[in-house]
Amino acid sequence: MTMDESTFKRLIENKNRKPDPMRYKNAAIDYRRAGNSGLKLPAISLGLWQNFGSFDNFEVMRDMIFTAFDKGICAFDLANNYGPRGGSAEENFGKILKQNFSAHRDEMLISTKAGFPMWGGPYGKGGGRKYLVASLDASLKRMGIEYADIFYHHRPDPETPIEETCYVLHQLVERGKALYIGISNYNREQTEAAVRVFRDLRTPFVLNQVCYNLLDRHIEEDGLKSFAADNGFGLIAYSPLAQGLLTERYVQGIPEDSRIKKSFTLKKETLTPSFFAKLAKLRDVATARGQSLPALALSWVLKDDIVPSVIIGASSSEQILENIQINPVFSAEELAAIEEICRS
Repeated sequence: MTMDESTFKRLIENKNRKPDPMRYKNAAIDYRRAGNSGLKLPAISLGLWQNFGSFDNFEVMRDMIFTAFDKGICAFDLANNYGPRGGSAEENFGKILKQNFSAHRDEMLISTKAGFPMWGGPYGKGGGRKYLVASLDASLKRMGIEYADIFYHHRPDPETPIEETCYVLHQLVERGKALYIGISNYNREQTEAAVRVFRDLRTPFVLNQVCYNLLDRHIEEDGLKSFAADNGFGLIAYSPLAQGLLTERYVQGIPEDSRIKKSFTLKKETLTPSFFAKLAKLRDVATARGQSLPALALSWVLKDDIVPSVIIGASSSEQILENIQINPVFSAEELAAIEEICRS
């Protein structure tokens, strides 16, 4: 990564930097309630899935946390396996928290997750009691905090009864290890089963973290979005820019340094001429609204209250600043035009 002299100087000065005292007065985003709970989230959350690992620039990480926090982004989304190496994103975030934000822990909403493979053997993944308890303990130690604001089960585990998974999540709240509980990547049927158990236990279950964007509507198609609205919990969206596809970079084709070349989930064969034409039409709608394509995409996901926040990733502070120019208010004509483009 190359940087100009002013950026380099800012990164060096960040070691002794303090958060902006005007950060809430000048906040660029609003705060929205998660379902029927008392928990509010910033409309934009910062995800640490990428660019916070062992091989990334620590000073750039610190700069991104400062930029986010100073703009009102106080929610940081992590998981036990984020890196690479697994656990390194939590370690790096913990160092930044200790060095620069220790006085501001109570202003932050820190989330982590467990479910995907983290270590070898039968107890290093899934939804069983032994794994979830050990994983959260390890995550808290890496970050240097006493509790997670939200602890998510990262994915359904067909080998573990949902009652066991939900009960251990409930107990982690009772033990003070987490304030709220979430699930992630659960479809409607799986979510219904979890909600039944959480309701019986009176668990503070607030969010299902799901992939949702203009190009991926599966939560609408299987009824999860309407089920959330009817049952009082929120949906927090990851990949709202479809891993970068809904940015200006792909309107003219595949860039040479595209993420597609190293991604396991983005497939080059799906990027057809008709796909690029669709992006160009969406950009036209964005331009007419005075927005960039990514700002339009983020705004669209946030148009319904059932989605209190979208999780963005970034490789620089500049990307964060570009992605906070949201306006989730759409006219009926704009929504109709977007639907026609996306369904074509």
